[in-house]
Amino acid sequence: MIFLIVLNVGVVILETVKSVHAMFAWEFAIIDFVSVVVFTVEYILRLWVCTRYAEYSHPVTGRLRFAATPFAILDLLAILPFYIPFIIPIDLRFLRILRLFRIIRVLKIGRYSDAVTTFTSIIMRKKEELLLAISLLFIAMVLASSLIYYAEHEAQPEVFGSIPHAMWWALVTLATVGYGDVYPVTAIGKLLSGVVVIVGIGIFALPTAIFASGFVEEIQKNQELYCPHCGKRVHKDSLRADNHLKNEPENTGEPEKPPE
Repeated sequence: MIFLIVLNVGVVILETVKSVHAMFAWEFAIIDFVSVVVFTVEYILRLWVCTRYAEYSHPVTGRLRFAATPFAILDLLAILPFYIPFIIPIDLRFLRILRLFRIIRVLKIGRYSDAVTTFTSIIMRKKEELLLAISLLFIAMVLASSLIYYAEHEAQPEVFGSIPHAMWWALVTLATVGYGDVYPVTAIGKLLSGVVVIVGIGIFALPTAIFASGFVEEIQKNQELYCPHCGKRVHKDSLRADNHLKNEPENTGEPEKPPE
């Protein structure tokens, strides 16, 4: 499945090269047809067997709830561009957009990738911290664009004509990208730019630190332990239970003596 997904993405990319598309149009069409058949069968089978899970056990509502899950929606979007022209008559321009929409099939690889699963798990566990970092970025962008507007509006009314126009400068400056298309010319504006750059380094470092700590926690949580004697994998819960039993005093039937 991973090979088929990567092959589909490669076909969508190569189809945009006119010379390559003219040379391999028939082969690309066959790959697309076979892929749609495989993805359709996979989607139907997932809907059919999802009732084996307790949360989707009901034959109707359970399947509907499963179809509303993110991965099931991605599976459906991966095959819809092929079937829509047969259901709804569309013009050629919209058909080209639909064919390019097949690039969403690359997101199906998340189902088969431990890295993507780990990344999603980290986002879910750290969503409060990430939301805080995004909020700080938004606040800093609003403050920076407001200050630069009042500092540069008279000198560059066409560039900093309003605070929304200045937000582009604030964003690229906070991100320390600095495209150079918009920049201050006054002394106060340049001083403010230096402060915004320093603040931006700290703000954009926050999500990096959050993700780094999340990856460390996830790796430690999923770290496998092996018995040094037999080499078999030991479950962490059973190891904790064994340690707990070893640390408990042996029950001999006699009352425990109070400490001296």
